[in-house]
Amino acid sequence: MGSNGFDHKSRVYSDITQMIASPENPTPLVRVNQLNPNKGFPFYLKLERYNPFGSVKDRIALEMLKELEIGDRTVVEASSGNTGIAIVCIANAWGIPVEIAVPEKIPDEKKVLLKLLGAKVIEADDALCPLFPNEGARGMVSALIKSPSTKDKCVSPNQYENELNIQAHYRATGPEIWQQTQGKVTHFFAGYGTCGTITGVGRYLKEQNPKIKIIGVEPFFPNHKLPGMKRITGLAGEFVPKILDRSVIDETVPVSDDDAYRTAIDLARKDGIPVGPTTGAILFAALEYAKARKGLAVVISPDDAFKYTSFYQDFLHTKPETITTKTVDLSGFVCPAPKVKAIEVIETMDDGETAKIILGDRDSLKSVVQELKARRIRPAFEQTDESKFILTFSK
Repeated sequence: MGSNGFDHKSRVYSDITQMIASPENPTPLVRVNQLNPNKGFPFYLKLERYNPFGSVKDRIALEMLKELEIGDRTVVEASSGNTGIAIVCIANAWGIPVEIAVPEKIPDEKKVLLKLLGAKVIEADDALCPLFPNEGARGMVSALIKSPSTKDKCVSPNQYENELNIQAHYRATGPEIWQQTQGKVTHFFAGYGTCGTITGVGRYLKEQNPKIKIIGVEPFFPNHKLPGMKRITGLAGEFVPKILDRSVIDETVPVSDDDAYRTAIDLARKDGIPVGPTTGAILFAALEYAKARKGLAVVISPDDAFKYTSFYQDFLHTKPETITTKTVDLSGFVCPAPKVKAIEVIETMDDGETAKIILGDRDSLKSVVQELKARRIRPAFEQTDESKFILTFSK
């Protein structure tokens, strides 16, 4: 055993955080075989689930907490789950109090795990911000950090603005990929989230070989069911992570929830690799890209399937071709009429039926979203222009 208390060769550690991936202890690359018909464009999943807390976010949690001046304050952070889980685990090992703010619609499995770990979990109400879903949690943490009554009691790593988020991937994830592919990698695929992974890995790989293509993957709609991912296109500047370096990105590919989940399910059933839906989205983009190209790609796989079983359930029991869609255009009505008519639509829907409601103003949008929320229905959201909003949901 080395003088630092651990030995990667014998896999003996004195502290759980020593297991977090590094160039000396990389997460594995596993080739996708059955799903990829193009032998001239092989690609490998970088399975970040093999970090000790189960995701790529273990890397940044360690880097950020090591440098954070905590003192006797409580660490507070906004997270879609994985960063929060990693921060809580490390904080528990180091005896640090933690509070995690999460979007209301993340999987229950993640909420339960955070509570199991002993963290105080604060849920943000996404329905109050339908145009920019998943941003409520960041607003809650910002309020805690800035409020006169709490600012001296709380401190946040702020993964969306912390340069250490980038450095964790520049110093480790990028070099791991370069070493593991022996410098043969030609394409790197990653999702947009906090944007630390795509920025850090992108910078490192571009420095090794400027011809390497960095492909960013985003949800097709702002309101999606891909926890941890963010649609950058059309997002208000205040919500775009400040650490994003667009100069390293060659292309952005949007992927729908359906394509993401079904690709992840296909991967599990055909290649035996259970991954989260975000990996499914990134893999779908890689599969589409591989249809007419040659090279060697690495696809980041942020986590595994086990934190998303409740989300996968909807895609296991419903086939797309069996779904009927009812479209109701309410854009010519003003509030409160759209809410009344939306209720009529909901109450006349059959089980398994999908409805698409078109609205023409923000007040109507907010009232209909709140009505759906009260009925435990979570719609997909699309804005086609300044005064047209589309809500799609199933009963």
